[in-house]
Parts: sequence; structure tokens; C-alpha cells
Amino acid sequence: MTHHSAEHRPQAMNDCIDNCTQCHAICLETINYCLEKGGKHAAPEHIALLTSCADICATSASAMLRGSAVHPVICGACAQVCDQCAADCEAMADPEMTHCAEICRRCAQSCAAMAAQ
Repeated sequence: MTHHSAEHRPQAMNDCIDNCTQCHAICLETINYCLEKGGKHAAPEHIALLTSCADICATSASAMLRGSAVHPVICGACAQVCDQCAADCEAMADPEMTHCAEICRRCAQSCAAMAAQ
């Protein structure tokens, strides 16, 4: 058993890993939804932001799982990207997008807390 196992990580970090993992998944699912919907949903800037959010969430979760010393820096960046993505999704005023925004906000909050430690 390594010290990187879930039992040995602080609960806040385990929660943050879960939030990042869920946010990564919802962003990928939302990209598919947006491309199918077309119009403003499929705008390149919007898709690029969702893609960046998915990427940074995956990177953030990986850094924490590895016990990387740079995880606070990555979590800080992740919080900012998640906040921007949430705002973008909220502006769409669509139930699917609102759901994505909620997951992004939750991830942003837990990542901001990790970054502050």
C-alpha cells in the first residue's frame, strides 16, 4: 500500500479528484450534445472552452492521484477554467448546459480550495 492510496489522502483531495473526474466526463458529453445541437452551441470558442475544461480536469485529477507536488498550481488553473466554462454554459440557458455549469462550478470550488492549501 503506497501513501498515495485513497485512504491516506485527505478527504478534501479525494472529493476534488472525484469532482475533476466528473467534470471531465460531463464536459466531453456536453461537447457531443453541443455539436449535435449546432448553432451557438457548436461555436468554435465554446467547444474549445469545453475541451480545455475537460483536459485540465483530467490533468488535475492525475496530478492529485500521483501525489504530484505541483498539484496546487494545476488545481488553481483548473478552478479558473472551470469557472469560465460554467459561465459560458450558463449563458446558453439550456437544461443540459445548466447541468454542465453546475458540475463545473462544484469542481472550481474544490480545486480553488486545493490550490489555496
